[in-house]
Amino acid sequence: MNIIGPDFLVFGVDDMESCRQYLTDYGLKAAGDDRFLALDGTGVIIKPKDDPSLPAALETPTMLRKTVYGVADQATLEAIATELSSDREVKRLADGSIESVDDMGFALGFQVTVRTTLSLPAEIVNAPGSSHQRAVNDIGVQKVAAPEPRSLSHIVYFVPDFARAEAFYAERLGFITTDRFTGVGPFMRPAGTTDHHTVFFIQTPPHMLGCEHFTFHMAGPTEVMHAGRNMVEKGYQSFWGPGRHLFGSNWFWYFKSPLGCNMEYDADMDLHDDQWTAREGAPGADNSQAFLFKYTEKWSPMGPPPGAKPQ
Repeated sequence: MNIIGPDFLVFGVDDMESCRQYLTDYGLKAAGDDRFLALDGTGVIIKPKDDPSLPAALETPTMLRKTVYGVADQATLEAIATELSSDREVKRLADGSIESVDDMGFALGFQVTVRTTLSLPAEIVNAPGSSHQRAVNDIGVQKVAAPEPRSLSHIVYFVPDFARAEAFYAERLGFITTDRFTGVGPFMRPAGTTDHHTVFFIQTPPHMLGCEHFTFHMAGPTEVMHAGRNMVEKGYQSFWGPGRHLFGSNWFWYFKSPLGCNMEYDADMDLHDDQWTAREGAPGADNSQAFLFKYTEKWSPMGPPPGAKPQ
């Protein structure tokens, strides 16, 4: 199945205005009242939780109502419809997409992808012992008002049976497991991308079924730091980070959101092909990140040291 990755996440929310403000502050661009886009056209759709166009809510507090995957072409869309209709309902919607559910009960949509191919510079690094990556006299960082998310990266689900979830995505949709935490769940990617993962399953009790977090790719770690700092200064609560993961290698910074889950910035995720052999590690802090920073206010060497008491 030539599934590329998530195009949209659809939420049924309690407070439309606070969600609009949050997604705009996060860096997404509003396209109407309910659609917020990254630079490649992927994004988030929000609707009031009682909107009749939404798939039925799960019997848990999660606000996630649907994950819409982009596929390469119409042939892939038809192949998915044929595969899933063998044992569950597949709806054909007016916009040409199809809709069904996975084995955990999450609503899934599939459409010919709306994401566009970006042609933008990325953050690059010069280091002693390596040929120059950034040209001489090419400045590495400049002040910018707000870094812009480039593409919807991945979603993390709380599920009561990660083995069943993994089997569905592997056997029915062609997803590939890249790494896993023992007894917790797998990181998986669809066949149409080399990103380390577009989905991660975490084993939890049934009452926690839902979205734990989702994230957008940024241009590099500097943008993750800058975007995260902007969020802190706007009063949003940092949940985890900044830091760098081990599985996937991506830089990260997570924030609490009014969508009922966390939202992350990430950058510089590992890429894998079919030659990659999945790793397995014990869950816990030692394997969750290579390092983790703690946010503090700006400081200048011309001023008092951090934490100094006023005289």
